[in-house]
Amino acid sequence: MAAKLIKGAEVAAQIRAELKAEVDELKAKHNLPPGLVTILVGENPASVSYVTAKQKTSHELGFYSIQDNQPEDIREERLLALIDKYNQDPQIHGILVQLPLPKHIDSQKVLYAIDPNKDVDAFHPVNVGRILIGNYAFLPCTPAGCQELIVRAYGDPKGKEVVVVGRSNIVGKPMVAIMLQKRAGANATVTCVHTGTPKDKIIEHCRRADILIVAAGVPKYIQGDWVREGACVIDVGVNRIGISEKTGKAILCGDVDFDAVSERASYITPVPGGVGPMTITMLMKNSVMAAKVAAGLVKI
Repeated sequence: MAAKLIKGAEVAAQIRAELKAEVDELKAKHNLPPGLVTILVGENPASVSYVTAKQKTSHELGFYSIQDNQPEDIREERLLALIDKYNQDPQIHGILVQLPLPKHIDSQKVLYAIDPNKDVDAFHPVNVGRILIGNYAFLPCTPAGCQELIVRAYGDPKGKEVVVVGRSNIVGKPMVAIMLQKRAGANATVTCVHTGTPKDKIIEHCRRADILIVAAGVPKYIQGDWVREGACVIDVGVNRIGISEKTGKAILCGDVDFDAVSERASYITPVPGGVGPMTITMLMKNSVMAAKVAAGLVKI
């Protein structure tokens, strides 16, 4: 069996087209352009690149969008005051503070200062709790992107055996909570394995999975014979394993041994080009939902 590629860029394009139509309707019927502010502290090249891409996408979708650049040496109190200003701004529905922040700033304090209903990264403890109990409006972007890829490529995970490899706060834990929900696109039986799980048990659980979601942070960790025939494999990992002599660019691989696993799986995400393109798109989806929450069109 040769697995079909789940191409994140194609799925992301589908979702963005749906969001564009939704934004146009919000403007026409409710005079409600979703408002997003991205706050960038300093000039970290990777962060500048990420924020630029987020702003570009938000403008393409028709958002009211602000890029707020702050100096590297901004005082924590000043940054917190800035967040409070946007918390109070009715035109802003989503607030994103680009990480990492300078060492003199407490990132947790900053993230926790964001109004939970404007926390479009869904990192605030209130939103984490909402997700766990199933009373949420939006989800963390990477796990939400994984769910979309599964539903749109593989199909409904209801009743399927889902195994999540990794228990990070960013991917693993919310992924488990999302797939457990009594909602469309979830209703799965979920197992999480991690660094505390003996290797033989990890292999045993992986071999049982209909859907295997891997966020281990270890290059090519999942081997071909760990995966059952016909499984859907979502590889969240992005690992730099060298530099190409021809292009001078980084050589990337996932947490899955792609060549071996793709011979057994029915669907698989490539790295790069799988989960990665979904993240900004899901941020935009969260921002649209935050606007609806603010306008009372959606209840939490």
